[in-house]
Amino acid sequence: MNDIDLLFTGLGGKFCTPVRELKQKLSKARAIIFDWDGVFNSGVKSDASGSPFCEPDAMGTNLLRLSFWLAHHKMRPVAILSGEENKAGLYLAKREHFPAVYFKSTNKIKSLQHFMKAHGLAPEEIIFVFDDALDLSVAEVCGVRIQVNRPAGALFNQWVALHQLADYITASEGGNFAVREACELLMGLNGSFDATLRERMTFGRLYQQYLADRLAIETCLFTAADGEVKAVVNQ
Repeated sequence: MNDIDLLFTGLGGKFCTPVRELKQKLSKARAIIFDWDGVFNSGVKSDASGSPFCEPDAMGTNLLRLSFWLAHHKMRPVAILSGEENKAGLYLAKREHFPAVYFKSTNKIKSLQHFMKAHGLAPEEIIFVFDDALDLSVAEVCGVRIQVNRPAGALFNQWVALHQLADYITASEGGNFAVREACELLMGLNGSFDATLRERMTFGRLYQQYLADRLAIETCLFTAADGEVKAVVNQ
């Protein structure tokens, strides 16, 4: 095992794809898609407002995007892809300037196809962070798949691993910093964590350039409630 193996398996994470192969897959990545419920949170809802998120996870997405920007000096597309509507998800996406949010995506593959066409992407160029059955059609085709752990889904976890639909299963559960774990893993795999964290810490010239590029992005909301992906004008 190398250091990444030891560090993340020590947490309780599981590599379903060998680290060397996973690094090769990650080298092709040009975009990131996050599921929302069960990923940024536990999936518990108390009313129609949806499910919340935590700041360490939000910072994880920022650092991951910065790491890609430092490598390419270009913003990589990011999207939230949810089967429901989540006000907190839209709020985070707007605050962090994610290019796209897809709500009511009961057939997520259609939203994936829309996202790929909009940004000129191939499936193998997408990182997908997910947690449940609704996500599997997307996980089947994406290049890098990180499943957020849910110990109660023992048979589901076994099935995903058996059918090779995840490259890594997190130690952390949704709502317990699983997104942060996923983001730090990805930065660790591409060897960018140290440089990324130092640039953010010093608020250096490059970070300020990245921040200006990020702030220039406007978030577009889409819905696929009737099976057809449509832009939502009044957000």
